[in-house]
Amino acid sequence: MGYVVKVANTGAVLDCGAGVTILDAALEAGIAYPHGCQSGNCGTCKSHLLAGEVDLQDYSDFALTEEERARGLILACRALPRGACEVAWLDEDELVAHPRRILEVTVAAIEDATHDIRRVWLKTESGGPFVFSAGQYASVTFQGVPPRDYSMANRPDEQLLEFHVRRMTDGVTSMHVATSLKTGDRVRVEGPFGTSYLRENHRGPIVAIAGGSGLAPIKSIVEEALAKKLPQHIYLYFGVREERDLYLEAHFNALAARHPTLHFMPVLSEPASATSRRTGLVHEAVASDFDDLDGCKAYVAGPPAMVEAATAMLTDRGMRRIDVHADAFYTAAEMEAAGRKTGAQM
Repeated sequence: MGYVVKVANTGAVLDCGAGVTILDAALEAGIAYPHGCQSGNCGTCKSHLLAGEVDLQDYSDFALTEEERARGLILACRALPRGACEVAWLDEDELVAHPRRILEVTVAAIEDATHDIRRVWLKTESGGPFVFSAGQYASVTFQGVPPRDYSMANRPDEQLLEFHVRRMTDGVTSMHVATSLKTGDRVRVEGPFGTSYLRENHRGPIVAIAGGSGLAPIKSIVEEALAKKLPQHIYLYFGVREERDLYLEAHFNALAARHPTLHFMPVLSEPASATSRRTGLVHEAVASDFDDLDGCKAYVAGPPAMVEAATAMLTDRGMRRIDVHADAFYTAAEMEAAGRKTGAQM
């Protein structure tokens, strides 16, 4: 038995079958409903429930707080209608919908960035053009292993797609990239996905916070903002555990030397020895530098705990929640343990 669901933003009326989420019904109908992980973790599909009732499947408190739920907000990707209802996704600035492509690509180059992160460059052979906004991600399928979601680290105008893959001991795909992937291998890329991308019309300061391989989408965002000559100051904080986890430090220092508006701050949470670098949790470093973040916009990517702590800190410092664009990198094991589809990967 299906239920009628009206999407107020477009006026479209959906036939939502039993066991089908509102988001899946909308996407099946060709509606460009804002979404990201599709697993209740990112909050991108957060919506007003204007009429009717829904059951919500499991979701992260980061994506939808108890206070938001009490105000009648839902996650479309987890919402199963109980009957006829009406929804409206939250107003968002500069929403874009790029054509979704399936690319056949080959591995053009591989480089060890750290002891457990590899940078992989892919060359498009067919299926393009691949148009995306800086900060988005794609589903990447290497031969013989399950697909995983990885953020593009390159600017949208660059020819090669760049991904940063962190090796996880229980990760079949990341171990394949770490031990078996070679240049010339064929790969499948589908995308783009995600809404944590650069908002070019914003003119307030940018606070970019990356943890580990979360540097990938942040790199794309920062480089695109500089390439577009956006006028505001950009404060890039890169949090890792210790010295050996740092990468692309010389690259960002060189960018900062050429662009006075870029400020780059590596932060070590657990340095193995005495260091002159900033230490502690990366979101605490940001908090110590800013008393008031009203009017700023933030881009945050990395482990879920870091993303949640950073989001709370940013809003406590006066930033509007709508100005916090967050991408939590869940491991495949974490997603599977929660019974959810895999999302952006570490």
